[in-house]
Amino acid sequence: MPMQIPQLKPSFIENISQRSLHEIAFEVAQLFLSEEVSDAEIQSIITDTLNFEIPLVQLQSNVYCLELFHGPTFAFKDIGARFMARLFARFLKDENRQIHILVATSGDTGSAVANAFWNVPNIDVTILYPSGKVSLLQEKQLTTLCGNINALEIDGTFDDCQHLVKQAFADNSLQAKVNLASANSINLARLIPQSFYYFWAYAQYVAKWGSAKIAVCVPSGNFGNLTAGLFAKKMGLPIHQFIAATNANDVVPQYLSSGNFVPRTSLQTISNAMDVGNPSNFSRIMALYDDNLELVRKNIVGYSFSDDETRATMKAVAQKYNYVLDPHGAVAYAAIAKHQQSNPDVVGVFFETAHPAKFDNVVEDAIGVPPVIPHELATLATKEKVATKMKAHYELLKAYLLQ
Repeated sequence: MPMQIPQLKPSFIENISQRSLHEIAFEVAQLFLSEEVSDAEIQSIITDTLNFEIPLVQLQSNVYCLELFHGPTFAFKDIGARFMARLFARFLKDENRQIHILVATSGDTGSAVANAFWNVPNIDVTILYPSGKVSLLQEKQLTTLCGNINALEIDGTFDDCQHLVKQAFADNSLQAKVNLASANSINLARLIPQSFYYFWAYAQYVAKWGSAKIAVCVPSGNFGNLTAGLFAKKMGLPIHQFIAATNANDVVPQYLSSGNFVPRTSLQTISNAMDVGNPSNFSRIMALYDDNLELVRKNIVGYSFSDDETRATMKAVAQKYNYVLDPHGAVAYAAIAKHQQSNPDVVGVFFETAHPAKFDNVVEDAIGVPPVIPHELATLATKEKVATKMKAHYELLKAYLLQ
């Protein structure tokens, strides 16, 4: 966590609709990075990171979708991973040392990190993913680059992968020999750039439709994405409400309801990137609100949905609006719809965090037709998977890293 959340000038928010995405990102990043990175370098990193569109699309009169899947791996995590990779390269350039990125993934983090750090000098990457619990295209994205990218197929759940990563970072004897760094949302360098698109969504809405009471709905697993939004609000972005939308892995909605945070083994669902039973960023959320349950409830409401409800939502949106949702965006849309039943004056903005083609079988099963698969994803089918299978035992991971 940062020692404090920097504040944007009120005039920045008042005139935000007149600013470009790059201008907004620069203002936000500069507040966090200016003491260590020059303005010119920040500008360069942003220009190189955000070289694709992030459009706000209207589905109905009071529901809008922020499409975060137009990057190179067709998932929202491209933004955080690409920014982080370029920031790491900037620091390592002058330090003449090697680092080893260690990351756990429930799906899109792995592919985004693999793409962002591929062939970056002085960096090796090891990605842990749960065997049989990511989609075929997600797996191909993180296991076919090779080079400095290493994939470990873990016999277990995402929580097992995350636990192994945390053990490695807590192991002083390993750290003495391997210079580890994180690319999960454990690392603050992921959350800073993810806050950019909250400001950009607000700017696009205000520019086209004026002011409103906006609720932002985030499909949530490890809760890094939502935490980035809370950072944005703390910096001055006037978001009325955040909605945490989960699948059956609903420990945070349950906490908001009962006041008790009870982690548990994650359940496998069709929205696999959200299959997290003990979200790492929960402690950050609590820190932002001084461990005050009522303050958390004031800012965040939570809803959870079953796989059947997710499929039904995908089908209904496809039929009514001719818009194809991936299973994660479908959970978020369902949460917006449920929230607006008792809050009809709220404008809902939900995040579509991955291209539906990454979950082609799930989408086809739900709506009856396959999604259009971009050429870049279609070519993955012919590439050979290269991964090392491993039991979820820490000593095995440690021995691998020491090799």
